[in-house]
Amino acid sequence: MRKFLGIFSTVLIVVLVIFIYWRYYYVFGEGVKAGELNYMVKKGYVFKTYEGKLIQSGLRSRTPGTVASYEFEFSVENDSVANILMMNSGKVFELHYKEYMGTIPWRGHSKYIVDKIINMKEE
Repeated sequence: MRKFLGIFSTVLIVVLVIFIYWRYYYVFGEGVKAGELNYMVKKGYVFKTYEGKLIQSGLRSRTPGTVASYEFEFSVENDSVANILMMNSGKVFELHYKEYMGTIPWRGHSKYIVDKIINMKEE
């Protein structure tokens, strides 16, 4: 019985570690978003994280004759990237991001994590 419990416990721990890695650390997708930076803030109760919003314009709405904008909310782990974004709110950016399946409190409130700035220009 002890041997069975030892093997079962080991298998359970391995499955749990694999699940946690897949859910919180595996990069599900990568891409680039472009638009006007609406805001960049550092906030949080325990873990202070950088949160931002990019406004992508020119997307068509389902209602004929109207144009809607799309908001891309993201988090930033890197202090230097976040500081550049904070100092240039209102400019047009192309941002590279990674998408995770779940969020971690010390990484940010969003599952989209911006890791670098590809391009920045005046509107």
